Amino acid sequence: MAAALLGLIAGAIGPTAALGRAPLSDKAASPSVTTPSRKPVKARGNAPAKSRSKGGAKTAAARRAAAKAKATDTPPLPEPVRSEAASRVIAWVGSAHDNGALPYIVIDKQAASLSLFDAKGTFLGETPVLLGIGIGDDSTPGVGAKDLSEIGPAERTTPAGRFVAKFGRAFGRQRVLWVDYANSVALHAVITTHKKEQRVARLLSPTPDDNRISFGCINVGTSFYTKQIRPLFLKTGGVVYILPDTKPLDTVFPRVRLLPYLAPAEQVSG
Repeated sequence: MAAALLGLIAGAIGPTAALGRAPLSDKAASPSVTTPSRKPVKARGNAPAKSRSKGGAKTAAARRAAAKAKATDTPPLPEPVRSEAASRVIAWVGSAHDNGALPYIVIDKQAASLSLFDAKGTFLGETPVLLGIGIGDDSTPGVGAKDLSEIGPAERTTPAGRFVAKFGRAFGRQRVLWVDYANSVALHAVITTHKKEQRVARLLSPTPDDNRISFGCINVGTSFYTKQIRPLFLKTGGVVYILPDTKPLDTVFPRVRLLPYLAPAEQVSG
C-alpha cells in the first residue's frame, strides 16, 4: 500500500513538473519571442554608423576650419625693393582704390618687373617680364592692324598707362590677357618658338638689360602666368598699370599727385 501511495505521488508530481517546464521551453524556441531580441541588436549595430557619419562630418569641418585658420595666419609676402615710381603708383592704387573690385598688376618697364595684387591690394608676388624692343610709351597709330613683318623695331613698344585687361582669343585660338586689344598688346606666357631669341634665358638673367625683345607684348614666366595671373584674372579681368620709359610719371598717371593728401594709414608701403 505504501508503494502504491508513492506511485500516486510520483505520478502527480511528474505532470506538474512537465507543465512547469513547457512554458520555459516554448519561450526559448518561439520565433515571436526571439525576433524582438534581434531588433535591438540591429539598432545597436546602426549606432556606430551614425556616429561615424557624424564624426566624419565633424572631422571634415575641423579640417576646413584649420585650413581657414592657417590661411588667415599666413604672414603676408615681404614687399620687394622697388623704384620710387613703382612705389608711388602702388601706394596710390592701394590708398585710392583705383582698381575698384578687380585684381591688378603694376609693371615697371625700366626694371622689367611685374607686381601682382588681388582686389583687396594684397601683394601676391613679383616676377620679371619681357617687353617691346622699342623704347617708348605710345603705340604707333594703326600698329594693331599690321602684320608682324610690317612692324619696325621702333614701333615695337609696350605702351604706358592704365589698362582694363580681359582674357580673350588670339591667333591660333590661344587665350591671352589682352591689355590693349586695339594695338595688339597682350600679356601671356613666354614664347619659346624662336630659339634664337632666348626669351627664357632673358627672363632668368639677373639684370633687365636684355629684357627688351617682344613686338610690344608682355611675356611672363609660364609657371607664374598659369598658377597666379591666369586664375586671378580669368573670370573678371583686372587692371594693368604700366609705368613709362621716358614720359614723366605724373603725365601718365596724373592722379598720383593726390598721394600726399590721402590717409597715410591706407598707403601701401613699397
